[in-house]
Amino acid sequence: MFQKLFHWIVGKPQPHYQLDNSQLCIFCRAYSTNRSDFDIVWEDEVFVAFRDIRPSAQDHIQLIPKTHIESIRKLSQKDVNMLRRMEEIGHSILDTFNVPVSKRKMGFHIPPFNSIHHLHLHVQSLPYISPIHRLKYPFVRGFGGYEKGFSWFAEIGQAIRILEKGHRVTVAPC
Repeated sequence: MFQKLFHWIVGKPQPHYQLDNSQLCIFCRAYSTNRSDFDIVWEDEVFVAFRDIRPSAQDHIQLIPKTHIESIRKLSQKDVNMLRRMEEIGHSILDTFNVPVSKRKMGFHIPPFNSIHHLHLHVQSLPYISPIHRLKYPFVRGFGGYEKGFSWFAEIGQAIRILEKGHRVTVAPC
């Protein structure tokens, strides 16, 4: 029962392969020749953004790099500029939907609480569709010297500040 509820909230995990992930990853198809499954809303040579097939919010976009990166946990300090660019693109997309800054939320699920093993920034305009959907994206403030408390979701600003300090983004406080 708990597993079914967990998969309903977070999504059922996709198989994780050690082979060529870019060929097996469903999100990698968004920037390949087989793009018909994606409602693409924005694209450049480095990133592509598309509507989430199971939206949790009024507008729910997935922004991904066109290079296969497994997750936020694989990033380090050298990736801060990439995240800053993703944040900039996310705000630009939400600007086109006329979403006020106070109604925006952007962030990453942290493994093992992600359903797709390809780095993806959730770009959302609030409110959430339901209170249950809201539970998937908790914002937990840090304490002491931590940017983020115990949570399976890191907002984009938290992730940038954590990586800037030379730390990794994890479920545990960081």
